[in-house]
Amino acid sequence: MNKTRLNIVITGASKGMGMVMAEKFAAGGNNLFLCARNIDQLGTTSARIQKEFPGISVSHFPADLSNKASSYAFAEQVLKQFSQVDILINNAGQFIPGSICNEEDGVLEKMIGVNLFSAYHLTRAILPSMMHEKKGHIFNICSIAALKAYDNGGSYSISKFALMGFSKNLREELKPYNIKVTSVYPGAVYTSSWEGSGIARQRIMEVNDIADMVLAASKLSPQACVEEIVVRPILGDV
Repeated sequence: MNKTRLNIVITGASKGMGMVMAEKFAAGGNNLFLCARNIDQLGTTSARIQKEFPGISVSHFPADLSNKASSYAFAEQVLKQFSQVDILINNAGQFIPGSICNEEDGVLEKMIGVNLFSAYHLTRAILPSMMHEKKGHIFNICSIAALKAYDNGGSYSISKFALMGFSKNLREELKPYNIKVTSVYPGAVYTSSWEGSGIARQRIMEVNDIADMVLAASKLSPQACVEEIVVRPILGDV
């Protein structure tokens, strides 16, 4: 029995969680269309995955999705490549530490652009094809910062609260179209941003932990939807 090959779109896919999620879906025999800002890292990641899994299609498109025009340009390329999008993973994001009272002017606008508008504009551009097919699955990678404010979270936390609101509204709106929406709330995950932090690696989760949960949620029956995935380090938040 042949397994149905899915078309997977992942943003922020050149490294970290996005890259590992791409690897997991590629290993399952699915086609990928990857996006990130860093053209060199994105190209290297895409080429490596294509070489490791030659039986699938791996495409990539460099773009800063905080820019609406760039989001639309990426969506246009995706829809040219795929007749339908089965899974969209809005993983693009950035963390700038600081407090509301003392962070630099413009940080809020940047965080909203990267962490909210990237998902908002790309989703809106791709949704019509999903709604026409009356199927699909959207994962929005939020953060535990969307569930609880914390010191030095500032505008990052505000932007993730906004992404959570977007995701919850999307979930309600897309029920009649049989399109699933899952909000993912990771705690501290070990990526390059934690290098040199002084925090022991074993205190922080692994990228595989999040990727495995997303992959598992994508495999449920058509009538089941995991609405929220909350994963924290076993000892609690860092």
